[in-house]
Amino acid sequence: MYRQILSIIACVITLNGFAQNAKLEKSIDDLSARLVSSQEVAGINILVLKDGEVLYDKAFGYADVETKQPLQSNNIFRIASQTKAITSVAVMMLWEQGKILLDDPISKYIPQFINTQVLDKFNSADSSYTTVPLQREITLRDLLRHTSGIDYPIISHDVRMQAIYAKAGAVTGIGSKGLLKEKIELLATQPLRHQPNTAFTYGLNTDVLGYLVEVVSGVPLDDFFRINLFKPLQMNDTQFKLPQGKASRLVTVSEKSVKGFSKVEHSIYENSSANYPMEDGIYLSGGAGLSSTTADYAKFLQLMLNKGTYDGKRILGTKTVELMTTNQLSQQVISQGDPDFRFGLGFELVTEENKFARSPSVGTFSWGGAFNTHYWADPKENIIGLVFTQEYFPTSYHDLETVYKNVVYANLDASN
Repeated sequence: MYRQILSIIACVITLNGFAQNAKLEKSIDDLSARLVSSQEVAGINILVLKDGEVLYDKAFGYADVETKQPLQSNNIFRIASQTKAITSVAVMMLWEQGKILLDDPISKYIPQFINTQVLDKFNSADSSYTTVPLQREITLRDLLRHTSGIDYPIISHDVRMQAIYAKAGAVTGIGSKGLLKEKIELLATQPLRHQPNTAFTYGLNTDVLGYLVEVVSGVPLDDFFRINLFKPLQMNDTQFKLPQGKASRLVTVSEKSVKGFSKVEHSIYENSSANYPMEDGIYLSGGAGLSSTTADYAKFLQLMLNKGTYDGKRILGTKTVELMTTNQLSQQVISQGDPDFRFGLGFELVTEENKFARSPSVGTFSWGGAFNTHYWADPKENIIGLVFTQEYFPTSYHDLETVYKNVVYANLDASN
């Protein structure tokens, strides 16, 4: 009798699991189909995992709106700023080897930063400016948490920094041509937007860290990624430059107008080609250069959820992962920006202070990319979510990540 009862209970649990998955699948199906049919997105790829198992993996819409090529789950996307998390992990691998310290000045490794100054007065007539000295040098921790004062060309909301960077020839790293060393040494001669560790300014910090990885390891950034991360994680479709054999899987970039979506044929950012993943001469941007698939990036996130292990291999220490996913912003920095924003060493975080505004659990880490790609990883629920599109950012659907998170968490079994 006891065994019969256990058998019935197990059957009920299994059936409830199937029902839960079916409910989740239908909810995501309905949302995705609606977004495509209403032309909020041209195509979208969604991957959700729980406890290392795939709960959902589907693609909707088009990989190319011009040819009407259907989007597939194995299509390759420009992940832009999702590159930052990978570079941040590479930095922490060097930290674990005792080769760097987080509070080292960046000038210890890239001497050009010893002379970096802070913007004081700006003349909009000719983009000339004056500077004041650093109160303290930029540290590696500043770069990882975006408190260095380094800004972003074009993307910045500060018109002064936009003008200064444009005049100097500083670039975003999204399809930008040149050599990493030259771009970072040029950046070091530009003024900072503010004194280090006085505000959060999202900028080219992780491009600097990419060059740091090259300097400290003595290995080009793409080779460091391939040897230390992509090969052990089996991320076979994640690269700076895609081989010709993968060209057909690269999703085209779309933009929206009153007539609907069209393929981006014009240049993007600083006259870069939207087809940059297939081109030669693009510099290895640790902040924005990689292309990948949802499946590949899920492996990277699984490494983080597993506290540094993947497929039985230890790649990063447990305490290192904990450190990276701990808030690194001081109260002074928080007070200068969004009071509900928290950031670790490469990731936005859900904490006790900002949980009220977010569906995922406390401890969740996340970020996204300029072409409207998004990810999150929730250690409490052991969930990974990836939502990828390829849209030129001025016309992107800005709440994409939030609506998918809401649908996923609304359909989770409350007992989990």
